[in-house]
Amino acid sequence: MSTVYYGAVATTKTPAAKLDEAQPGETQPGETQPGETQRKRTDIAFLLAQLGAYAAERFGERAAALDFTRPQAGLLRLISREPGLSQQAVARRLGTPPSRLVALVDGLEQRGLIERRRNPGDRRNYALHPTAAGEQAMAALSQVSLEHEQAISAPLTPAERAQLGQLLGKLAAAHGLVPGVHPGYRHLSAREPG
Repeated sequence: MSTVYYGAVATTKTPAAKLDEAQPGETQPGETQPGETQRKRTDIAFLLAQLGAYAAERFGERAAALDFTRPQAGLLRLISREPGLSQQAVARRLGTPPSRLVALVDGLEQRGLIERRRNPGDRRNYALHPTAAGEQAMAALSQVSLEHEQAISAPLTPAERAQLGQLLGKLAAAHGLVPGVHPGYRHLSAREPG
């Protein structure tokens, strides 16, 4: 059996030798009866990319309803979960150069959602903290995230959700992805809307 790629979809082809072993009237994997359309088998990597793009787009719509871009929502989430990190530490955690993070930090600060405070351990650096308004915004984003999670996973049973979460976590860890950090921050534009 071999896999042939057509665009981004993988189709499994059954070798001719296997087809020769078929009994009359028996359909082999990958073979179709007259009038049937051949179903394409899709690989895990493609399904993950397809679902990831779909989930990101849907979350972007939900975040936009609260006046956030996806990068802003993720940054506020990180600062809310780990208040007191310097801008440089946040940039390292997200895997992006500090200069690319400036517009996002400035934008959240201008909206009164985060504040820069002098770092008591290093007076040259500022620590990032959520404000009271930022905590309220994060509560709203958390509710939207929960609704999003439930909508995306609605077709699954609780046991299937748990199993899928474990398997995806295992894959993410094996590929060195930072838990809770979207890899898209590595490609932030220097002029990301703040």
